[in-house]
Amino acid sequence: MTSDIFGLFAPEIGEAIRPFGLESYRGKQIAEWMYRRGVRDFAAMTSLSKGQREILASHFRIGTLKAETEQHSADKKTSKFLLRLADGNAIETVLMRQPYGNSVCVSTQVGCAMGCRFCASTLHGVIRNLSAGEILGQVLYIDRLLKPSEGVSTIVIMGSGEPLANYEQVLRFIRLCHEGYCLNLSYRSITLSTAGVVPGIDRLAAEVIPINLSISLHASNNEVRSQLMPLNDIFPIEEVLAAAGRYAKATGRRVTYEYTLIKGINDRPQHARELAGKLKGQLANVNLIPVNPVAEKGFERPDTVEIIRFAEQLRRFKVNVTVRREMGADIQAACGQLRRKVIETRKNAQ
Repeated sequence: MTSDIFGLFAPEIGEAIRPFGLESYRGKQIAEWMYRRGVRDFAAMTSLSKGQREILASHFRIGTLKAETEQHSADKKTSKFLLRLADGNAIETVLMRQPYGNSVCVSTQVGCAMGCRFCASTLHGVIRNLSAGEILGQVLYIDRLLKPSEGVSTIVIMGSGEPLANYEQVLRFIRLCHEGYCLNLSYRSITLSTAGVVPGIDRLAAEVIPINLSISLHASNNEVRSQLMPLNDIFPIEEVLAAAGRYAKATGRRVTYEYTLIKGINDRPQHARELAGKLKGQLANVNLIPVNPVAEKGFERPDTVEIIRFAEQLRRFKVNVTVRREMGADIQAACGQLRRKVIETRKNAQ
């Protein structure tokens, strides 16, 4: 039975191949072929002899993701891919063509267990964690589509799943992306989004790698946040904000708070004032996100006037705020929507 080496660091590949008579330094060559050049067949690794390539093919394999379906927005700026894993499960990956470069949003779990009321990812629960190789495979799938003229410039770990619930594999993925034989990405080009898993935030702060941290807050008080996010019953707002403060101090990086605006739930002026009070003195930014309607959830997007008013209220209290530019609304680019659509279509066809 062959062993999958996609997702290993170069030294780990070197150790894996040494018992079969290949020198350990070949590990870096193999890593460069897989990660930088996108090669998925040992036979194409021409810096190795034919015999060495045959040995590799006999004992190892290179895991790949296959696109089951894809959608592209009318403005050509957003593309969403449903990628099939080796075990038959599917995950979503989104490409966003931004003015500053190409950004890829990756999933870290098949499904999600956080139970956020407004998110489609949670509708079918969580099935399993992804490996570092499966997370990296999403980025490299997009990178191959974009090259040779351009490639991936930033990564957001903001797709389906809670990254800090899959800590070890997500950290491996982040470190792999930073390696010169892989994507050679700066840590500052990577953003991780969490629902507010406090021990995970503190653990990440202790790594002292300056990735950008984004926290899903979505409410200005514990009563509303618990209605929207069950995790708040375990880690309430005060504990989340304190952990974010520790992260900012350890890394020197400004924390972004994601705040999904839902009509009649958390979009009133008093909510803005309350939020501003909570963030006073924080090295922080608020990213306002008009909710993506999910039929099963019944939440509605506020009027544009209300969105602008909420942002102005925050600015009045000296809070840095942005309103997320909507991308891919016409192709269901929000987390879990395409996967849910495929699952429901198959269920109805049975």
